[in-house]
Amino acid sequence: MKTDVEIAQAAQMKPISQVAAELGLGEDDLELYGKYKAKVSLEVWERLKDRPNGKLILVSAINPTPAGEGKTTNTVGIGDALRRLGKKVVIALREPSLGPCFGVKGGAAGGGYAQVVPMEDINLHFTGDIHAVTSANNLLAAVIDNHIHHGNELSIDPRRITWRRVMDLNERALRSIVLGLGGKANGIPREGGFDIAVASELMAILCLSSDLEDMKARINRIIVAYTYDNRPVTVADLKVAGALTLLFKDAIKPNLVQTLENTPAFVHGGPFANIAHGCNSVMASKFALKMADVLITEAGFGADLGAEKFIDIKCRFAGLEPDAVVLVTTVRALKSHGGVAKADLGQVNMAALEKGLDNLRKHIENIGKFGLPAVVAINAFPTDTAEELAFVESQCQALGAEVALSEVWAQGGAGGEAVARKLLAAIEKPKQFRFLYDEKLPIKQKIAIIAREIYGADGVNYTAAADKTISELTAMGFDKTPICMAKTQYSLSDDATKLGRPVGFNVTVREVRVSAGAGFLVAITGEIMTMPGLPKQPAAEVMDIDNSGKIMGLF
Repeated sequence: MKTDVEIAQAAQMKPISQVAAELGLGEDDLELYGKYKAKVSLEVWERLKDRPNGKLILVSAINPTPAGEGKTTNTVGIGDALRRLGKKVVIALREPSLGPCFGVKGGAAGGGYAQVVPMEDINLHFTGDIHAVTSANNLLAAVIDNHIHHGNELSIDPRRITWRRVMDLNERALRSIVLGLGGKANGIPREGGFDIAVASELMAILCLSSDLEDMKARINRIIVAYTYDNRPVTVADLKVAGALTLLFKDAIKPNLVQTLENTPAFVHGGPFANIAHGCNSVMASKFALKMADVLITEAGFGADLGAEKFIDIKCRFAGLEPDAVVLVTTVRALKSHGGVAKADLGQVNMAALEKGLDNLRKHIENIGKFGLPAVVAINAFPTDTAEELAFVESQCQALGAEVALSEVWAQGGAGGEAVARKLLAAIEKPKQFRFLYDEKLPIKQKIAIIAREIYGADGVNYTAAADKTISELTAMGFDKTPICMAKTQYSLSDDATKLGRPVGFNVTVREVRVSAGAGFLVAITGEIMTMPGLPKQPAAEVMDIDNSGKIMGLF
């Protein structure tokens, strides 16, 4: 059996100019990065903006498990299937971060015969967008320390600098460090640390900005520190918004690639969904909706994180309304939520399957709270039995959700046609789209609504530090913004060990951060980290490249 990277390396890719031509784009609209990658000029928007939007389909999933669910694989495969059924389709995905690529996950461009290509390029540096985030983030960090070194005219309190440095790798040793050692010439000693680049507020801003002027305005609003008398210090105060924005002059342009079946795909922006808002860029989505009958896109991790933030943050800011949601699940993952160990997931266990289905049921219910139809895609595995598949189908139908088997990993678009047909029917039905909450509600009330309605929590606890920050942010007028919950992806609760559908629990908010430029507040729960660490055996150990440049072990 071929590996994902071997399948990708054997792909018959079209020159990206030919893929772009399907969308009405000419050579003057593209900035080529070799034969198979291109950025789309922002000037294209002027001739697109008055066109009607196509249909918007969001792909989400149950809470992820060690068994894997295949959300990106299904986004790609179902997109290919819709194209096979005669629809003009664009797929939109996030860019993979190098941190997880070399850590736990390996590559992140789909799998099997449902991938975006060139897969190796997409996973390794791509067009440099994440590096632009890293450079801009760290330029701002350097400017802050430089300002203090040269007299500190703004009276920044070095103990209250909130802007951290970033890198696009997993490195636990840099979470908490001391800066400025070595004497007077090397700055002011202070505590600091690193986050992963995709957790930077600048990544969120890149993904939420409508153009360079909007980006510059958002960057100006970023709060980087507080003064000795508790006033916020912004990028506008440091006068470097223009310099930071120019580092994004290319990164802000959507990246165009293709699937193994040559379906056009935008891969642009990459915020994590457990510590950020987990969606590809607004610009890529808006471009795609004007160019296609159907845009199929994904949001990170389970629907409790990715889908909720896609709707309550991205759609709210961008003025978008989804038409349907795909919930990806597998028999194996459901048994995992039912308490079965990974080594035993290939064995029939109907009791565990029924117990694990509670997780899927909750996500189906949640999608209904946004007034949207849900279509469940059961991602097929060879170990699935007819009895197990029939049971999952019957349970989904009992909840009013359409359901179909997806075999896109093995068959590509042909294996996604059953799901695609269900989707085409779903997007024509009347919908009653709504957000989960009014962003003008008090901070704690919004957090409580998310915790109660989406997670199923009984209530929310706050540390003294979180309580204090909420009071301060409310006094400063930052309370009337959406909430970006930072929570473990593995559970509906804030405890990664509570699988299935936990009941009788409270969520604990231990810290609240303001992302004034992005336009939301981040509520950090549980043990969530903004700088991941590498596992005991990182994926990097099995990767290699030979003298001809052939890559092995990426995925």
